[in-house]
Amino acid sequence: MHGDEPSRPRAETIANAESPILKLQSVGKRFPGVVALRDVSFEVARGSGHVLLGENGAGKSTLINLLGGVLQPDDGSIWFDGAPYCPTSPLEAIRAGIRVVHQELHLLSNLSVAENLLFEQLPSRRGLVNFRDMNRRAAELLAEVGLDVSPTMEVGRLGVAQMQLVEIAKALCHESKLLVLDEPTATLTVREVDRLFEILHRLKAKGVTTLYISHRLEEIYEVGDQVTVLRDGAHVTTRALAGLDIPDIVKLMVGRTITGQAPIDMDAPIGDEALDVTDLKLTDESPAISFSLRKGEIVGIAGLVGSGRTEMVRALSGADPKAAGTIRIDGQEVDIASPKDAVAHGLCLATEDRKGQGLLLEMSCAENMTITDLLRVSWRGLLQRKQENNVAQRLVRELRVKTPSIHQAVRTFSGGNQQKVVIAKWLFRGPKTLIFDEPTRGIDVGAKAEIYELLGKLALEGKSILVVSSDLPELMAICHRILVFSNGRITGEVPRAEFDEHRILSLAYQEYSRVRAS
Repeated sequence: MHGDEPSRPRAETIANAESPILKLQSVGKRFPGVVALRDVSFEVARGSGHVLLGENGAGKSTLINLLGGVLQPDDGSIWFDGAPYCPTSPLEAIRAGIRVVHQELHLLSNLSVAENLLFEQLPSRRGLVNFRDMNRRAAELLAEVGLDVSPTMEVGRLGVAQMQLVEIAKALCHESKLLVLDEPTATLTVREVDRLFEILHRLKAKGVTTLYISHRLEEIYEVGDQVTVLRDGAHVTTRALAGLDIPDIVKLMVGRTITGQAPIDMDAPIGDEALDVTDLKLTDESPAISFSLRKGEIVGIAGLVGSGRTEMVRALSGADPKAAGTIRIDGQEVDIASPKDAVAHGLCLATEDRKGQGLLLEMSCAENMTITDLLRVSWRGLLQRKQENNVAQRLVRELRVKTPSIHQAVRTFSGGNQQKVVIAKWLFRGPKTLIFDEPTRGIDVGAKAEIYELLGKLALEGKSILVVSSDLPELMAICHRILVFSNGRITGEVPRAEFDEHRILSLAYQEYSRVRAS
């Protein structure tokens, strides 16, 4: 610096232990027809656990994408670690010290687990990838999150819950100053959630700040010091989490009081057998699975990640091949070799991967809702847009889908509203049996209550419903009985009168304990 040049104040770009690690000032973001964020201002304390809450469509995902470099704000400014922050790519965000674990998975399905984990920093030797070192490091990361799969396994063969654990392990590869976790436990069971909390506590002890988003409100007290609530794209409050109970938080999120769980009428009569599965085998070596489902009945499927829950319903619905087994619908044996066969027999699967397998993201809300039965909105082979629009408008009203237009592409929808579109398309088809795999994954408390109400209504109409969920309280609230999976087999059936979380968990661990003992 020249002797006659005045020194410049540098306090605004120098971080210290007292300054917030993240500061948003009047941040706004707009999309065509939608104001996603408007005038949002709050701070995140350095080294804290900060919880971000709001209903679906409140603006949480948009804010996360701003932090992760996927989007840039239209208004306002963001400061990170004492300096102005506006990354133009996820790589810039990572280099600045922000790592985002998105709710929607961002993995390369054709590469191995190890390659996905270390893709940004592949170990090399003499200019070639050192696969031995890569797989060794990947095994260490997998052990840290408690995922028991081979580092060499192709990611596309994993279930969504296992992929979620891979995403979390991937975030641990790098030293981050701020770790953003969007619904990290949505598909995880108690064991995996406990492991994640242990990891977050260790990171916090090292000074890492976490921004944690979850609709499982009971778990936020485990990781949070402060909470920020968004509603309809606007900032509602930022305050200490201590002293706030769940009803208070729900009221801040939705602007109203939500009382109790879903109105499921457990005294309603149960009808005849709708579905009978006998000796279903996923492979020649796998255990045989047998169970039945009656009209008007909601049956839950519980189990740990990797227990075979999703694999079973995918084989049942023809999404994956089965090795053996007999399926009867309304007493008649049916041959289901593809999803088309299942749908023709009135058996519809709402998959856990709504973006990858449940929706056509570039198509409109109306087009996604009617695609399961185009003949009903066609005349002499020609699609009738007016009729399609009328159907879509009715379904949007019935399921309370938040959208400025039925012609809006579903890729712009929040996760909860995308899930409602998935459900709507199958309701339009008019199924006899509905299979829901993680139906409330990434859905807020208000939308959950609406989904539960819908399931109760469908049961009263005589539909038979199978629900796979990692959320035990959810299954215990809405199901007539619960089947528990462990290591590929059904280890128990628990009727509603005997629901007990400890008993169900014991059954979920049963096969794993037996295998270890042997």
